[in-house]
Amino acid sequence: MSIFSSFFGGYNRPGPGVRPDEPRKKGFMRLLEILGRDFWSFFKAGLLAYVSMLPFLFGMILAVTTHAVIFVLAAGLIGGMIAAPQLCGMADTILRSLRDEPGYWWPTYRRAWKRNARACLLPGAVFGLILGMQVFTLFHMDSLGTSVISWAILIAGLVLVLGLITYIIPQLALLEMPLAGILKNAILLFLGYLPRSVGAIAVQVVYWGLFLLYFPLSMYILPITNLWLPMVLSLLIVYAPMEKSFNLEATIKQMRDAELENSRTDSHN
Repeated sequence: MSIFSSFFGGYNRPGPGVRPDEPRKKGFMRLLEILGRDFWSFFKAGLLAYVSMLPFLFGMILAVTTHAVIFVLAAGLIGGMIAAPQLCGMADTILRSLRDEPGYWWPTYRRAWKRNARACLLPGAVFGLILGMQVFTLFHMDSLGTSVISWAILIAGLVLVLGLITYIIPQLALLEMPLAGILKNAILLFLGYLPRSVGAIAVQVVYWGLFLLYFPLSMYILPITNLWLPMVLSLLIVYAPMEKSFNLEATIKQMRDAELENSRTDSHN
């Protein structure tokens, strides 16, 4: 087996999981449980997402330093489309862990990526552009001489976008529906479970706030924690309302059982 295959878990048989009768932990103990079991899966999926985010990050650095909006457009549209499939792949990896689904990481990640890559392109471009424009505006607020109201509107917009993205990415990884339906679900979930939504946003704000506060020292830590850490914490917070709204685990179990039954039927034939 090659080193590359070993790193990516190149197996096609069912992988590690948890016993069906094992009670599911909650809160901090649940976090420790999934990290102890699936840390390397999170890290590898997060590393791929981190690398795919580099065009967006470099484009935004150019936009902020040169004050050129053209780089915002390139970073948002092109960078967003490049990063979106890997972000959905990372979300799929984390969601599989949260529902205690057995399996080796690379085969399941690869299948999820192939299934969702095309559907992620439009949302990636749209929200990449929106987020890029918001970040660009944030770094130019002082030079614009804006008021307290403008600051409040910008911050509220950032919070709303982060909250919607928190619910949109998992839906792209799990559901096959038009972007309008996914956006509608995200808004309903965001408002219907506002305390959890605020908690998930707070995790991301604190994480990236600490990154900016300790920059450039934090650049040495970012490849390790990259994008998986804030997403694990955020999805752990919002997983319960998503499970309640979509009945995820029962639906996915039915789909998996149907696939297994079809494969048995094909083998007999």
